[in-house]
Amino acid sequence: MTPALRPRTLVLFVGDIVFFVFSLWLSLFLRTFEAPSSALFMAHLRPFSLLFVAWVGVFFIAGLYESRSIILERRAISATLLTAQIVNMIIAALFFFFIPLFGIAPKTLLFIYLVVSFLCVFVWRVVLFPQLGFQKKENAIVVGAGREINELVEALNVARHAPAHIAAIVEPGALSHHSLVLAVDEAVASTRPRFIIADFTNQEVAKAFPELYNYLSRGVRFFDALTLYEEVFGRVPLSVLDERWIASNVSRSSNRLYDMIKRIMDVGIASVAGMVSLVAYPFVLVALKLQDGGSLFVKLDRVGKNNQVFLLIKFRSMSGNDNADYGTSGTTKLVVTPVGRILRTSRLDEIVQFWNVVKGDMSLIGPRPEAPALVELYEKNIPYYGARHLIRPGLSGWAQLYHDNHPHHGTEVELTREKLSYDLYYIKHRSLLLDITIALKTIKKLVTRSGI
Repeated sequence: MTPALRPRTLVLFVGDIVFFVFSLWLSLFLRTFEAPSSALFMAHLRPFSLLFVAWVGVFFIAGLYESRSIILERRAISATLLTAQIVNMIIAALFFFFIPLFGIAPKTLLFIYLVVSFLCVFVWRVVLFPQLGFQKKENAIVVGAGREINELVEALNVARHAPAHIAAIVEPGALSHHSLVLAVDEAVASTRPRFIIADFTNQEVAKAFPELYNYLSRGVRFFDALTLYEEVFGRVPLSVLDERWIASNVSRSSNRLYDMIKRIMDVGIASVAGMVSLVAYPFVLVALKLQDGGSLFVKLDRVGKNNQVFLLIKFRSMSGNDNADYGTSGTTKLVVTPVGRILRTSRLDEIVQFWNVVKGDMSLIGPRPEAPALVELYEKNIPYYGARHLIRPGLSGWAQLYHDNHPHHGTEVELTREKLSYDLYYIKHRSLLLDITIALKTIKKLVTRSGI
């Protein structure tokens, strides 16, 4: 599916730039109701071109280029666009105020541009872009069965902007090799699909593929169902996990350069952030002492890279330190204090962990670390749970962005199983670009206080 989705993302990006530029010309026209001269337009286009780069970054953070957002529509595009454009105008105002190098101070123009650009980009994305055919649903048949296949079929059929409509499902089940090929032939003849989405991890489907290969010459494209599942949901289907998957997707040697660069960035950013965060320590100390006279920090045992246990330090946000000792009940007996609630909502309780990053126990980006007792429990109940410990845990991670029901201060095997699928997606696809994406989206969540 990645090849099927990338063209639409590229077209959206190019279209946004075109309409940013057109909106600038139209805003200049509306300011005086005269067509701007070439010199006037270019005088504004030069500084605005720098802003376009930042604005595309804001769109990226807002999820307006994500395949999953395009398909699943997690939020109304009008609300997302308006929010993104308001942020963009704030960036523009600060840019022209602090960098007065271009001889223009377009206060009125910025207000006009906010309205015009929102309307233009909205019309581009909602009215014009669908007419290009990228939003058109093509018939597809699915060859496979199982929970993940069912989830994928439901998501594609419900989503308004999915590139495929599932017209037929062929389940291998007890079908013989010959019967499976015949069933696919019948489905193709009756539905005339543009895509065949096949679960090639199923042995019968894999065996049948050579006989189905001739459909390529008829313009039918094949997609691996579980690769498509990753693209749509942003998580690894746990049914594919085995020793071969771990060996293929969690390679240490192939990531040495990335690991080195990431470690340098971790130390540099965490050192600066840690020094700046020292300003908050006296205020948190006074607040906690006035509240109950208790300690400033809690020290928690956590499992890090290669199953090494380290001490994670946080500002105390609860009435004590249970260190994940949840007993038979599976939940903590402690309560979040009033000051602790503020610390947790603002995430100030976690800024001490910058020093864990500097020390090397953690990274800025990675799976969140768990307590040894919980790790022991999950490793007994969740196959390959220990794979998440092949890299350093992080302050923020892919699961923190997209797993809506992650367990907190308690044991929950099924929710943790689902969370593992997001952690493994990060481990499989980890890169500097993905780390930067997670960091920017984490900042967005903190600023908007969403998902906290």
